[in-house]
Amino acid sequence: MCGHFEHINTQTKFVILMHPKEFKKVKNNTGHFTHQSLDNSELFIGIDFTCNKRINEIIATHESYILFPSQNALNLTTTYPKNSEKPMAIFLIDSTWACTKKIFTQSENLKKLKHMSFTTTKTSQYQIKIQPDENYLSTIESTLVVLELLNKWEVEHVEQTALHGFLRPFQKMIEYQQNLIANPKSHAVRFKRNTLKS
Repeated sequence: MCGHFEHINTQTKFVILMHPKEFKKVKNNTGHFTHQSLDNSELFIGIDFTCNKRINEIIATHESYILFPSQNALNLTTTYPKNSEKPMAIFLIDSTWACTKKIFTQSENLKKLKHMSFTTTKTSQYQIKIQPDENYLSTIESTLVVLELLNKWEVEHVEQTALHGFLRPFQKMIEYQQNLIANPKSHAVRFKRNTLKS
């Protein structure tokens, strides 16, 4: 998928917190895709980030939000997010909802962050994975919505062509996986040939 990334540079820092279970899904993990697509992003793997020095540095030097749809979350669709001169950082948790709760429960520093959410009519394109609800989006899909809204508020000025291509690695991964599902024998033959050649 490497040739499909847009490599977008943003003023906003995106911090991806990946549960170890998600880290194992290297070939189809949209948290990895998001990190590779955003130049100003950092990725951390774990459950308890309380004592993570770098994460605490980011929190201390940025106006920090965590993307989480709580009752008191700032709705980025309707509300301008910047309230200080500090650069903004948005934390994204890349995990299942059950694992997300564990990260929240154990990471004391994350509990202090302001929550951010958005309202959208988009539905997930993750056709090879069943979402818990029709309005749930993957990490990379949610990040695209955030980028579009940051553009709307002129916090970011990402080119539309880059936004249009942001999901390309995600879409290509789904296309590849669907092809494997439809043609498992063909894939097995190719794999065997490649193994013999190596």
